[in-house]
Amino acid sequence: MDISIRGLTKTYRRARALDDLDLDIPAGMHGLLGANGAGKTTLMRILAGVIRPTSGRVVVGGRDLAEATSRVACQRTLGYLPQHLGLYPDLTGWQTLDYLGLVKGMRDGTIRHRRVAAMLETVGLSAHGRRRVGAYSGGMRQRLGIAQALINEPRLLIVDEPTAGLDPEERIHFRNLLVDMAGDRTVLLSTHIVDDVAQTCSDLTVLARGRAVFRGSPADLAGVAAGRVWLVEGDRPPTAEAQVVATVSDGRTTRYRVVAESEPSPRAVRTDPVLEDGYVAVMRDHGRGIGR
Repeated sequence: MDISIRGLTKTYRRARALDDLDLDIPAGMHGLLGANGAGKTTLMRILAGVIRPTSGRVVVGGRDLAEATSRVACQRTLGYLPQHLGLYPDLTGWQTLDYLGLVKGMRDGTIRHRRVAAMLETVGLSAHGRRRVGAYSGGMRQRLGIAQALINEPRLLIVDEPTAGLDPEERIHFRNLLVDMAGDRTVLLSTHIVDDVAQTCSDLTVLARGRAVFRGSPADLAGVAAGRVWLVEGDRPPTAEAQVVATVSDGRTTRYRVVAESEPSPRAVRTDPVLEDGYVAVMRDHGRGIGR
């Protein structure tokens, strides 16, 4: 399900969350990177039909979301996992999916119950389906969240900051689950965690101030920092002109990985860029340096 976005603007009072955004998203797994406040969640909510844009045009699978009938039709083929999914803690995992399946229009109880069982199996919660959601761990809640997003077999799956707060093992499990779910769907993964995109997406967009400031593959994004990444050892960070990406200390010396336009120190050694370096370079190029 392709997505076409033209001139999309969303204004909250005097603040612009999206600013004349143009973007095309094909079927498959697509990453949406950006700092908090870049406009990612606003875009997700517009695509999900939760809010309306101030201006601009969004076409999802050939349907213009400005038309009420098209919005309803798109929502029937949509799976959405928002950043903060409200769940009823006193319901079991099974009851939660059964209820949300009913809300999504799955009236046939036999078909719905089969789908609930299948989704619990898919996300690894079959053994916990009769437990109250209030007793679930953060990772289990997220897995239940993706199960509810998939219960109506959507063609478009939108997930907003899905691994925030998860431990490393749960993050890996959740990322693998998303990739498995992609198949012939369009999956839009919105996050500020660069590694989540590096491990799951072959296509990505970077948002800043409500605009797309980069579009391409992870390799393309890393390449933005080519020739600008340095390793520097010392007891203090390099000059203010250098953006520190990583700091590692062994107790005796500290090694800084930095993005800089020129050699930040006589002892600096140039190194190959990775995705996070490219992201930092794009932010610097668009006046959005990242704090130390």
